[in-house]
Amino acid sequence: MNYLSWLRLSVVTALSIMLVTISFSAFAIEPRAHVFAELATDPKGIFCLVVFLLSYVLVISEEKTQLRKSKPVMLGAGIIWLVIAYAAPQYGVNKEQLHKAINHGLDEYSSLLLFLLCAMTYISVLNKTNVFASMRSWLVSLGLSYRQLFWVTGLITFFLSPIADNLTTALVMGSVALAIGVKKPTFVSITMVNIVCATNAGGAFSPFGDITTLMVWQSGQVEFSQFFSLFIPALVTYLIPCLIMSFFVPNGVPMPMKEHTAMARGGKRTIFLGLLSITMAITFEQFLGLPPFMGMMMGMSLLMFLTYHLRRTRVDGEPKYDIFEDVRSAEWDTLLFFFGVMFSVGALTFIGYMSLASDYMYGTWGATQTNLVLGAISAVIDNIPVMFSVLSMQPQMDVNQWLLITLTCGVGGSLLSVGSAAGVALMGSAKGQYTFMSHLRWTPVIALGYGAGIYTHLFLNG
Repeated sequence: MNYLSWLRLSVVTALSIMLVTISFSAFAIEPRAHVFAELATDPKGIFCLVVFLLSYVLVISEEKTQLRKSKPVMLGAGIIWLVIAYAAPQYGVNKEQLHKAINHGLDEYSSLLLFLLCAMTYISVLNKTNVFASMRSWLVSLGLSYRQLFWVTGLITFFLSPIADNLTTALVMGSVALAIGVKKPTFVSITMVNIVCATNAGGAFSPFGDITTLMVWQSGQVEFSQFFSLFIPALVTYLIPCLIMSFFVPNGVPMPMKEHTAMARGGKRTIFLGLLSITMAITFEQFLGLPPFMGMMMGMSLLMFLTYHLRRTRVDGEPKYDIFEDVRSAEWDTLLFFFGVMFSVGALTFIGYMSLASDYMYGTWGATQTNLVLGAISAVIDNIPVMFSVLSMQPQMDVNQWLLITLTCGVGGSLLSVGSAAGVALMGSAKGQYTFMSHLRWTPVIALGYGAGIYTHLFLNG
C-alpha cells in the first residue's frame, strides 16, 4: 500500500474511532432522542460502524484492487440493515418503523438518481454531437500563448462547471491542455492543477455544479437563489492560486494546429433543451413546489423526441442516435455508489450515530470550525459521503453556515489531486504529466485561496 492509501486509510480510521468514542461518551451531552439510540453502545451497533469502515477502505483501495467502488458500499449497506433488522425486536422497534426509515432513504436516493440520470444522459448526447469536441477544437486553433491559454481554459472551466457536469468540464478542458502542451509537460501539469481548482470552485456556487450542492438544494436547506451568494467567495478561492501559478507558466506560443471538429447536427438543439431542462427544474421547485427531478425528467422526454427525429432523418456519416444507449452509458457505478453511501449513512443515522456526532462536533467545536474541518477532510475522503453525513446529522445551522459547508466541501477537494472526481479523472488522462506529487507542490497556494474564500464568505455573508 502506498503513502496515499495510508493517508486515506488513516483519515477513515480516525473518523471511525471518533464515532466509536462518541457512541460511548456523547450520551453525557444529552443527545437528541432517537428510536434506536440504545443500539449505539451495543456491540451490534459497533459492528455496523466496523462494516462501514471496511467497505470504505475497499472504496479507497479501488485503484489497486480494481474493485468498483459501488460493490463494497452496497454490500456494506445490506449487512448493516440486516443487523438493524435482527436487533430491532430486542429494542422495541417494529417493522413499520423500519419500513419508514428505509422508505425515507429511498425517497432521497430516487430523487438524486433521477436528476443525475437525466443530466448524465444529456452529457452523453452532447458528447455524441461533438459539442465538447468542437469547443476544444476552437480553443486549440486560437493561437494564444501558453499563459493566455492557462487563463482562458481556467476561466471557461470556472463558468462552465456550474452548468455542465463538472467532471465532463474538467476532462474537456484537460484534453485542450494535452493537445496544446504536446511538448510542454510543465504547461500540462500546471494547467491541470488550475482546471481542478476552477471546476471545483465553479461548481460550489450553483445547485447544478456539483453533486454536493445538488444534495443541499434538494434537502431544502438552501434556496436556489441563495447559492449565488457564494459566487464571489468561490471566485476568490480560484483566482488567488490561479494568479500565483500564472507566473510559473512557461513562456512562448504553441505551434498552430489545423485540427477542426464540427458540431454534429442536433448539437445546438441539445444545448437548448439542456438549458430548458435546467430552467424547468428550477421553476418547478421554486414556483410549483415540485421536486427538481420532475423538471429534468420532462426535459429528458424532450431529448427523447429530438433523438427520435434525428434518427428518423439520419444521413450517412451522422451518429446513430439511441437514447437508451445513452442511458446505459451513464456512470452506473457512481449512481450505485450513491445508493450504498446513502443507505449506509442512513442506517447509522437510524441507530443514532449521526445525531450523536452532530451534538458532539457542532455542539463542542461550533459550526464554523466543524465545517472547516470537514472541508479539509473532503480533500482525502470523497466529499459526497461527507456532505450526506452532515445532512443526516441535521445540525442546527443558519443558511450562511449551510453555504459554508457547501463551499468547504466543494473547494476542499482541490487541496489534493485525489480530493475530487475531476482530479482523479485528469490523473488518468494525463499519462503521467499530472500526478499526485505535481499537484501537491501547489497545495500551499491552493490552501491560501481556500482560506481566503472562506474568509470572504464569512465577511460578506456572515
